[in-house]
Amino acid sequence: MPLVAGTDQRVVAWLDGRAVRQAEFLHHVAAVAAQLPRGTAAVNLCEDRYHFLVAFAAVAVAGQTNLLPPSRARQAVDEVMGAHPGCYAISDRAFDASPPHLWRLPPLGPVDAVPAVPVPQLPGEQIVAIGYTSGSTGSPKPNPKTWRSFCASTARNAELLAEQAAAGSNVVATVPPQHMYGMETSVLLPLLGDVAVDTGKPLMPADIAAALAALPAPRVLVTTPVHLRALVQSAIALPELAGIVCATAPLCRELAAMAETRFAAPVIEVFGSTETCVIAHRRSALEDCWRHYPGVALRPQPDGTLVTADWFEAPVTLQDIIELLPDNGFRLCGRNSDLLEIAGKRASLADLNRRLLAISGVVDGVIFQRDGDQPGVQRLAALVVAPDLGEAAILDALRGAMDPAFLPRPLKKVDRLPRNETGKLPRVALLATLG
Repeated sequence: MPLVAGTDQRVVAWLDGRAVRQAEFLHHVAAVAAQLPRGTAAVNLCEDRYHFLVAFAAVAVAGQTNLLPPSRARQAVDEVMGAHPGCYAISDRAFDASPPHLWRLPPLGPVDAVPAVPVPQLPGEQIVAIGYTSGSTGSPKPNPKTWRSFCASTARNAELLAEQAAAGSNVVATVPPQHMYGMETSVLLPLLGDVAVDTGKPLMPADIAAALAALPAPRVLVTTPVHLRALVQSAIALPELAGIVCATAPLCRELAAMAETRFAAPVIEVFGSTETCVIAHRRSALEDCWRHYPGVALRPQPDGTLVTADWFEAPVTLQDIIELLPDNGFRLCGRNSDLLEIAGKRASLADLNRRLLAISGVVDGVIFQRDGDQPGVQRLAALVVAPDLGEAAILDALRGAMDPAFLPRPLKKVDRLPRNETGKLPRVALLATLG
């Protein structure tokens, strides 16, 4: 199966405003693949998205596996490398304390008059990547991905982007390529779809606006609810957008509608996981229900949902509780781990968090389960960013928004939540911040 799709003149990436075409990209991939260390797998730590893209492809062409740790924190990297004997790390920068067996990516300068390069072919069954879950619900878990499964899921993502936004899109992504959502939208789409990606990773509203303005239309922003909220609340103007893609956490209808009005572009929320990749989507400003991709089958289970697809190696069980609807539709009813029962009353963490974030003056916040003193005992806590509100005022507002049985105790004000690069909140970090 081909490593890339399209012609040798297709633009794969925008590197500091310069178009990198497929022929040049494949030249870089071949050069790096020929120099890679011997090994079974590589942890790709490259910061620049083009460097990551070249290294990812070179590792696959060399018959090795890309390891995608849940973060680039040294402990997370060491744990993944320890689980894969014979692996090494690739980086495009120096570290104060380098991980073991670090290999520096060579310079990837412009190449003029590049002749057409044969497209490498990968076996469909080759495991090209092992993605690790974020750890937001427990310990990170490995999920092997074959090239066949990546090709199949990316084809559906490309169809969605062309249908909901525009064909031939130029993408700016605020999410890192090491995360599966970032991998799908900013690595696999440029490889296998009619998409070119900006090589940066802008985070602040002004940086996002500048990155988008540097690209030709049609432009698509790939982001998270955290970054989208910051953009909406800022006074920054964005250039014309064909669409906004959002994931990694639930996106409320109010924020999606504000973003569509503010930026005059559809907001497409995608649903998936490290285990499944993207399997569904919705226009969050207009609809509550989701539509899953053709070829995906969902089967409600007592403890979640069994997901199957033609390109899966095996069925996957998600913690999400769903209600099936006609025409590939379904309604999310919460996660198995989010459903609470306290004092004979029921609620979901997702709904409680929605109510917390709706309080005027709350900039960011999360309600989560603490470890109970006794098995089966559910205790809630909250971390809240609200510069102009006191903890007592926040609790008073919550008393009017939810049953007192679900009031979080303790509720602690913080300057910021311990979000990772994709905006998620690892449980270990939440508990450490709570103290």
